[in-house]
Amino acid sequence: MAFITLRRAFCHTSVFWIPGAVVALKIHSASHVQKVVTNRLRVWFCSLRPELFRVRFHHAYCKNFHSENGNDLYLAQEWNQPEQSLQNEDEEMVFRRLSRFASFEEVLSFISALDTLPVPLAAAALLRICEIGKRDGEQRLPEGVLENRIFRALCLQCEQDPSHLTNAALVMALQSLLILLPVDPQSSLVLSLVAECQRRLRRGSLGVRHLCVLGESLARLQGASCETLKLVICQLQSENLETFAPEDIVSIYRILQACPEEADKHQTFLNTVNNFSISIVPYLSPKSISHVLTALVALDQTHAHPLLTKLGKYVVRYIPRFTNEELRKVLEAFVYFGYGDRFFMEALEQHVAALCFSLDPAVASSIMGYCSRKRILSKPIFDVVAEIVVCQLERLSPSQIFELIEPFGKLNYVPPNAPALFRKVENVLFAHFHHFPPKMLLRLLHSCALIERHPINFMSKIFSPFFLQRLQGKESYLDRLSLAQLTQLFLTSVLECPFYKGPKLLPKYQVKSFLTPCCSLETPMDLHLYKSVVIGLVDLLGSRLYFASKVLTPYYYTIDVEVKLDEDGFVLPCSVDEDIHKRLALCIDGPQRFCLGSKHLLGKEAIKQRHLQLLGYQVVQVPYHELELLTSRLELVDYLQRKLFSQSSTVHW
Repeated sequence: MAFITLRRAFCHTSVFWIPGAVVALKIHSASHVQKVVTNRLRVWFCSLRPELFRVRFHHAYCKNFHSENGNDLYLAQEWNQPEQSLQNEDEEMVFRRLSRFASFEEVLSFISALDTLPVPLAAAALLRICEIGKRDGEQRLPEGVLENRIFRALCLQCEQDPSHLTNAALVMALQSLLILLPVDPQSSLVLSLVAECQRRLRRGSLGVRHLCVLGESLARLQGASCETLKLVICQLQSENLETFAPEDIVSIYRILQACPEEADKHQTFLNTVNNFSISIVPYLSPKSISHVLTALVALDQTHAHPLLTKLGKYVVRYIPRFTNEELRKVLEAFVYFGYGDRFFMEALEQHVAALCFSLDPAVASSIMGYCSRKRILSKPIFDVVAEIVVCQLERLSPSQIFELIEPFGKLNYVPPNAPALFRKVENVLFAHFHHFPPKMLLRLLHSCALIERHPINFMSKIFSPFFLQRLQGKESYLDRLSLAQLTQLFLTSVLECPFYKGPKLLPKYQVKSFLTPCCSLETPMDLHLYKSVVIGLVDLLGSRLYFASKVLTPYYYTIDVEVKLDEDGFVLPCSVDEDIHKRLALCIDGPQRFCLGSKHLLGKEAIKQRHLQLLGYQVVQVPYHELELLTSRLELVDYLQRKLFSQSSTVHW
């Protein structure tokens, strides 16, 4: 333990006095101390140089000397016994030691100890520095490293004579520069390395791994327009995929991802890679799986179903091992491809439950977005997210609040802590109303109204000309979805909040129908179910004249099937508009009107049926899961009779 303390003191302070540590060493024999000190500490010191201050290691004390410039700290050593210096060590030992260093200071101190700096070693040191930076999550290297003269010497050495580099060192040096260094693409260092890569590429002397690394670097540096990148892709296509390592296949996807506009030209090659990749999925890391899925999205490989299915199976295993960003990319890809199964959701629920309050809000937003897009009502996930919102709402951005709250309305779910949740949301909206983008705010309030959390305190603001002008922005008109949401909120204020006496929504901002080809607030009928119901109604009522289909009400909703009854319960022809005592509104609810795999209506369908009841209709729900149980036409007629006339012993028409 004394050795570790001693080493760290040497690396991190310029003035030190450690007699206690030396005393601790005296419990061992002198030869043992000499051997341990030699083996453990010599790699952390530099050889004697006139311009560097020196540290002389004596039996009882250590004394420090200052460098001439007083800025950089370099350590030198003088051993009591002659030892083999770092300069004379074999190359393999030097590279092995270099790979073990865990900090920038260790690498730079080690390099400064060498009398000569071969180009391959300079490239290896540069790469190790960048690897340390990536491991620490740096976006670029610290200024102290960039301005260090040893580091600048490494860059200069690589620039002056790259021809002495091996293929691996050459492409890795270029990759290192582009990852963490603020390098100008037209700098002499980059141009020198790229030119050498081009020469070797044209000679055909680069192997598969080198081509992959070079391709990724060129894509980062020059983009899809780079002619050299096209040559790299051409050479990769001529190689046998059986010789590719899994990381090489991932590199191919990342290279092609950089030029998605040319995906059609490479589609044959992509098909081959997709088919081959199925066999290597078990060997991919979570990070690699995330990269492949992201590339498949960018390249629009919607037809690669076998590969997507295989990737999905391994995603289930790796969910706890994904970083936040990787998991977000996976969820985005699954939404894009429409992929999902119960095993994935079970794993996601376990992951969320395990993290609970430590779940990152950005990841929670992605998970809620996935559930919303897929219409998956996962109560365990929604309950955890509701608790996170209550505990962390003040620290969330407006976009995160919106992304976390909107799915509750869309999927028609009220969490157990709803009073506390929506009280918090209301307080934040009061305090930061103008910080929310207008459309985001409208969608958030509309989502609350879907689950009967009516934004009554904000309706006067959103119906005001000032807010409507902000909502319109620089456009010449308001978009259809915003108008529909405003109209439904206005209808909510009339039907469900009769005590609201504030400003009304002007007629020019009201839509005529909630059912439109796009941006609809209603789900269109399932035509297959509709045809079945029509057959049963004709048999039950005796004629097609006694019911109407797709009826647009004066209140913007469209009724799937309407049946009119007089005061005595007789069925009236659909063309009659007088003596109508009761209107039956049949809601033929197909699977798309429910949360996925459940009998739970979506929020927009629940509010529709709620409003129709308040408008005086007798809502008759005809869900698909009940129709699927019927096995004959007679059963269908009996079922419809019970649904339509459950309060009457006889049917009249």
